[in-house]
Amino acid sequence: MAKMASARHILVDSEAKCNEIKAQIEAGDDFGFMAQEHSTCPSGRNGGELGSFRPGAMVPEFDKVVFSAPVGVVQGPVKTQFGYHLLEVTERSE
Repeated sequence: MAKMASARHILVDSEAKCNEIKAQIEAGDDFGFMAQEHSTCPSGRNGGELGSFRPGAMVPEFDKVVFSAPVGVVQGPVKTQFGYHLLEVTERSE
């Protein structure tokens, strides 16, 4: 069976903003709510949900984190050509 992962993310334009949002989530703010409030990606409307995907479907920097990070732990900032992401793997099959 192929590897699959589900993840959600928050995309912002600066590392400082990314760190600020991460600190708020770690202090108890809801990831989905923060995505709706701050993410510049259209997925923000759905709480940052990206659905399920296979390795190679996302940009390499994103892929690397999604297929290696612990499930349920907010990762980031992860820099891509789109900006700075906070990522949370919500599910993964090996």
